[in-house]
Amino acid sequence: MAASLRLGRQGILLGFRLSKCNKGFWTPHPWQEHVRHFFQSPCFLGVSPLKVQMPALSPTMEEGNIVKWLKKEGEAVAAGDALCEIETDKAVVFMESNDDGIMAKILMEEGSRGVRLGTLIALMVEEGQDWKQVEIPPPEAPSAAPPAEHSAATPSAPPVPSSPSPPPKPATPGLLRLSPAARHILDTHGIDPNLATPTGRRGLITKEDALNLLKTSPAPKAMVDPVSPSPVHRPTATPSPAPGGRPNIPPLSIPGKPGAPGTFTEIPASNIRRVIAQRLLQSKTTIPHAYASVDCDMAAVMHLRKDLAKEQIKVSVNDFIIKAAAITLKEMPEVNVTWSENGPHALDSIHISVAVATDKGLITPIIKDAANKGVQEISANAKALAQKARDGKLLPEEYQGGSFSISNLGMFGISGFSAVINPPQACILAVGTARSELRLCEDDQSLHTQQLMTVTLSSDGRLVDDELASRFLNKFRANLEKPQRMALA
Repeated sequence: MAASLRLGRQGILLGFRLSKCNKGFWTPHPWQEHVRHFFQSPCFLGVSPLKVQMPALSPTMEEGNIVKWLKKEGEAVAAGDALCEIETDKAVVFMESNDDGIMAKILMEEGSRGVRLGTLIALMVEEGQDWKQVEIPPPEAPSAAPPAEHSAATPSAPPVPSSPSPPPKPATPGLLRLSPAARHILDTHGIDPNLATPTGRRGLITKEDALNLLKTSPAPKAMVDPVSPSPVHRPTATPSPAPGGRPNIPPLSIPGKPGAPGTFTEIPASNIRRVIAQRLLQSKTTIPHAYASVDCDMAAVMHLRKDLAKEQIKVSVNDFIIKAAAITLKEMPEVNVTWSENGPHALDSIHISVAVATDKGLITPIIKDAANKGVQEISANAKALAQKARDGKLLPEEYQGGSFSISNLGMFGISGFSAVINPPQACILAVGTARSELRLCEDDQSLHTQQLMTVTLSSDGRLVDDELASRFLNKFRANLEKPQRMALA
């Protein structure tokens, strides 16, 4: 035991001596420090970027087009600044920044089309960092397709259906940080902010997070049948056309040259046009449309417009129509409903959607709370929204959430027409032009001229039956023919 203690003591002393030698021998030189700092500098490693991805700017948006970049590379960006203009399935809207920093790299140039949600479109760096040394992440490789089954003898097992994604869990209680746009969207739709999953910096709930909550849960994917070997199609000889006859396959058209008979030119459809086509098809195939028409005497409205014009108050006939429809909905709340998967929903607010024609298609900005506004205020709101619609500057909350739609083609000389319902709304009112007609007065059996205007109500038969639609039109006509009634309602 004494020998072991002696050897241990000698080993400890030897260790102290070697450590002193190593300190003197491994003293770092200045050039080694420079090398270490170089390999740890941003010039070598790059600056970690802040990723800017394609956001969901509307509940139904699946992809977008980048119209114009409003920030250039190297330009300072503050939270809330508009980075670019993006064409969604509804309109052209601004994409705002959630962070402060510097625009470092634009990955998707102006004019990029069909950019899917979540795609990386730009990179930013924090303030004080060198934006020229930003680290560009490698592009994501597309997932490889599964190898084809060469053996047909071994049957392939059917795929296991994916379990539905669990509902979002409420965030832990604490102080919530919401952007102004996110707070407006959640308050408007009455959604608990605790259900949102924050993706912004330091737990900020962004506009995209709020819009994601509005989306319905994705439908479960249908079961895919096991892959069976497809029969081999053998090419058959195409019969040659008869002499002087029309060819079986139309020839291709060549740009810049007159097309031959039977040719066509493909026109790329914008996102707005695609959505309009989908919504029209959905409306006409899933909603039982019913139609009813009535003629309205516009003499009182025309006379009132002339009196207001003398006082430099300019309002249109359409402004009186919007007011009359809103007052009628207030008097008949059973028409102010929408249809959902669970059935009818009675609405507390009266928001009138007004159809506006633009170069990219039809869009319906909303006159909110129209029943409580005067005709002059309705006129100012309608003009401002129509201009924003034609410029493609409407915000999502300015064209979503209407309860009743109006489409007026009277300025084009159309006497009457039937409009397509804008789901999930229950009705749309189609307005024609005012025309002069001779009518027989029942009191003195004399003829006199009337300014008549035909309106046609398209209603959802599941919500508004023929009797209710008739009562609505009679009430609407009474309000429009006597504008003083609207002031008393």
